[in-house]
Amino acid sequence: MVAPVTLIIADASLETIPKSIVGHKSVVRHAQRIGKKPSEMLLDRSYHHSAMVSGRLADAWKRGRPDIVHFALAEAFSTPLYLRNKLDVCLYTINNKLILTSSDLRIPKSYFRFEGLMMKLFKDGSIRSELDNKLLFELLNDVSFGYLLKNIIQSHKSIGFSSLGVASTAQEIVSKYVNPSMENRCAIIIGGFPKGHFSENVLKYLDILYSIGELPLEAHVVVARVLYECEKLLLFEQ
Repeated sequence: MVAPVTLIIADASLETIPKSIVGHKSVVRHAQRIGKKPSEMLLDRSYHHSAMVSGRLADAWKRGRPDIVHFALAEAFSTPLYLRNKLDVCLYTINNKLILTSSDLRIPKSYFRFEGLMMKLFKDGSIRSELDNKLLFELLNDVSFGYLLKNIIQSHKSIGFSSLGVASTAQEIVSKYVNPSMENRCAIIIGGFPKGHFSENVLKYLDILYSIGELPLEAHVVVARVLYECEKLLLFEQ
């Protein structure tokens, strides 16, 4: 991680089909339609709702929404902040898997191409560029959120965003915690799930939790608002 700001999409609703429902008829039928093994597919509530309900998946309301992750990543990777190498981005999934991304990365705008990319990542553990063999995505298993913050990102402040947080504005938060110094890296943590709140596994490592709206905001909206304020501070005012 080389940028002054790191965006972490935490408790991200991105996973392959859990073993407990891999044999469910709706999962098997979907796998047959797309020509994949059931265990290789992404859990997606649009196709696997009945399996998730009958299988009584833990925290089911937070799972099966990889489209949320796609929207958030597409937003982040399109910002001038990222394109000017002032932003690192990573995913921390609901199952404690860490996905690291390279700099100057593009992801497919099409969700179906993104879905295929993520299935390949979960299967192979990494994705490299066909042109120069550059590592684009890397999947690490069983990484604690605390280890991510302290040892990989080496952040000095971890700022979470949630409707349960202290009311403030994105501008006030960014102006208080973000600066160009690599000696004061800031981690911005935004939930990548449809409803509910951060898991205790994530929450206990946050330095502070903020809310930037009277209504619950979708992940990509929070990403857009916060990163724009970072841009004004790190790019426009220099």
